[in-house]
Amino acid sequence: MYQAKPMSAQGLYPYGKSRSKGRSCKRSSDRSEEYCPPRPVTVDSSKARTSLDALKISIRQLKWKEFPFGRRLPCDIYWHGVSFHDSDIFSGLVNKFPGMTEMVRKITLSRAVRIMQNLFPEEYNFYPRSWILPDEFQLFVAQVRMVKDGDPSWKPTFIVKPDSGCQGDGIYLIKDPSDIRLAGTLQSRPAVVQEYVCKPLLIDKLKFDIRLYVLLKSLEPLEIYIAKDGLSRFCTEPYQEPHPRNLHHLFMHLTNYSLNIHSGNFVHSDSTSTGSKRTFSSILCRLSSKGVDIKKVWSDIISLVIKTVIALTPELRVFYQSDIPAGRPGPTCFQILGFDILLMKNLKPILLEVNANPSMRIEHEQELSPGVFENVPSLVDEEVKVAVIRDTLRLMDPFKKKRESQSQQLGKPLASKEEPSESDLASASAGSAHPEAHLPSICLKQVFPKYAKQFNYLRLVDRMANLFIRFLGIKGTMKLGPTGFRTFIRNCKLSSGSLSMAAVDILYIDITRRWNSMTVDQRDSGMCLQAFVEAFFYLAQRKFKMLPLHEQVASLIDLCEYHLSLLDEKRLVCGRSATSGGRPPHSGTPQEATPTAQLAEGHPPALHKQCPQALPFQTRSVLRATLSSQKKIEPFRAQETPRLPAGGEMAGC
Repeated sequence: MYQAKPMSAQGLYPYGKSRSKGRSCKRSSDRSEEYCPPRPVTVDSSKARTSLDALKISIRQLKWKEFPFGRRLPCDIYWHGVSFHDSDIFSGLVNKFPGMTEMVRKITLSRAVRIMQNLFPEEYNFYPRSWILPDEFQLFVAQVRMVKDGDPSWKPTFIVKPDSGCQGDGIYLIKDPSDIRLAGTLQSRPAVVQEYVCKPLLIDKLKFDIRLYVLLKSLEPLEIYIAKDGLSRFCTEPYQEPHPRNLHHLFMHLTNYSLNIHSGNFVHSDSTSTGSKRTFSSILCRLSSKGVDIKKVWSDIISLVIKTVIALTPELRVFYQSDIPAGRPGPTCFQILGFDILLMKNLKPILLEVNANPSMRIEHEQELSPGVFENVPSLVDEEVKVAVIRDTLRLMDPFKKKRESQSQQLGKPLASKEEPSESDLASASAGSAHPEAHLPSICLKQVFPKYAKQFNYLRLVDRMANLFIRFLGIKGTMKLGPTGFRTFIRNCKLSSGSLSMAAVDILYIDITRRWNSMTVDQRDSGMCLQAFVEAFFYLAQRKFKMLPLHEQVASLIDLCEYHLSLLDEKRLVCGRSATSGGRPPHSGTPQEATPTAQLAEGHPPALHKQCPQALPFQTRSVLRATLSSQKKIEPFRAQETPRLPAGGEMAGC
């Protein structure tokens, strides 16, 4: 008869041996501490879609744990194929930001960049002049006619792009505004019309564009990385400048891979430097051999990427606080973006569009016979895309700090005076090996905050977004109500004899009504961020009439931040007073004046002289506003963007 072995309580193995509930730990005979390697990072790939193959290879190279069908317990990282809302998650990390899909659509991107062009026209001249259809069709016609009347030799070409289109769908070229296909299509499918770049850089007589991968690692604080290599997608017909006879030759003018792959001239190649899809580094090597300063090219591209992300982040923050309000559980977000960039003949980069879901497929369809296709691996895609996904995961590794600290601890000298045994040394050596030692160096280069000092002056709309979010009132909302707008005016002391509260209400109604008429989604009533920015511009122009727009806006932001910091300090003092029951501080305890109080007395805090960043942000705003008021609001000066130090590691050749 079978007799069970004796079991002790609390989950012990037979004969009293403790049951292990995790990975085994290594204990050195000369150390009192145990070394427990962290468990592998878990990745939920059930929603990865077309990026699944590249993701699987990356997880395997990192020796992490994949859950292809998800699991009940939370995972460390969730990889979504489409958007933040692919699944409901409340912890861990997810590779999408809420609102990113909406922000990079043609119309929204054009509006965001246009705001920055109004503030800093010279810095944002990398984006073609754009008009939004159908709302701005009459404006488009009038402006084109006006330019033609002034310069009869001007013979432009325009490109029409559907707002929600992708992969070249619905794009066409025109020579005159009257050629736009208005019959019902624009009402159901809004679009953007842009000036067509007629003089692109050609290689082998072919037009091409660059797909660069950009990692937005964090929104607050802002962190941006750029992949050191990308893809170059080529047209499949030799390029000719636009003419009424060739406007319909899409294989000549459009570089979209999904379009040109259907051309009989498309060349599949396993070489990174030939074919219709090549690595960007191979293009740079070719340009370098012709004497082109590729470091300058990289510097200009980095500048374009940073400026574009700065244009997108204000409204992204509004989306973020709506989906993940402060104080509620939610995941940490990051996202890989695809920047499509065109190099002009003079090597100036032009932004074509930004993709929230760049293709991460590492195979292509090959037609074996008419109507019969087979998926064939693409070595060029795999080389670039697997590195981008793998190194994104390495940067987002939730256990990275823990691994590094344990590796450092294992590298320290043993505390015991006795000589360690050979087995101890071998164990320590194996445990101290860096977990990423077998991997190549990271292909993603940080560009922000690395170059923050050169671009922070552009972040005026970000500061306006701070004000907007502060007065939203209700958590989860994205639009400012009339009460919130009045509170903003009142708290920032913007109403005066020339601007009554009745005029403020009229301003709110007029701007809100116009912006709501331009949006398809009208579920929420109120003032969106872009409408708030327009109202802010109007108030700044009224208050500081003799300055350029960016100086007017910066001066008004300083003024608002100053009044709000005083209000916050007043509330803090009242809160302390209420906590102490209204009793004054103990007479024997010397009270140190706050930095703002010192400012009110006309004494700048000594700390500011030694380390301005040591002061709280609001106190720095108070200091700046106070000093400006003493100089009758010294005008904001936008420094000229210095050339970025062109790192050789980005040259790719």
